[in-house]
Amino acid sequence: MSARFDMGDVRRLERHLARSIPRIRRDARSVVMRGAVNVKKDWRANARATGRKHAGRLYPRTVGFDIAGYGPDIWAATIGPDKAGVQGPLGAILEYGSVKNPPHNDGGRALAAEAPRFAAQMELLAARGLAWW
Repeated sequence: MSARFDMGDVRRLERHLARSIPRIRRDARSVVMRGAVNVKKDWRANARATGRKHAGRLYPRTVGFDIAGYGPDIWAATIGPDKAGVQGPLGAILEYGSVKNPPHNDGGRALAAEAPRFAAQMELLAARGLAWW
């Protein structure tokens, strides 16, 4: 007794995935970019609120980001103060504290606020890429 198997659905899935992968790669970069912008904005707002006395006006302006691609599938954002900017070198002291100053954790709070939104967007990309019927 032999079994018959229809490969039609498997071939349709293969074509769908072949079309989806480039779109997912492009959209993943957009999600990383949007997340970096959100973290930067929140970090600046947090820094303006917590650093009024020491660095409320100039330090927040130094917070920025860079996006780097590592191959076609990996995107990374580096977010933080630019040490070349006015009060940029204060970033580590303001973020993590010192002997005389408590930590503000402005960047940490911004990242924690963005993490669930970022994860939801990446899950949505994966679901769209796998939905083919």
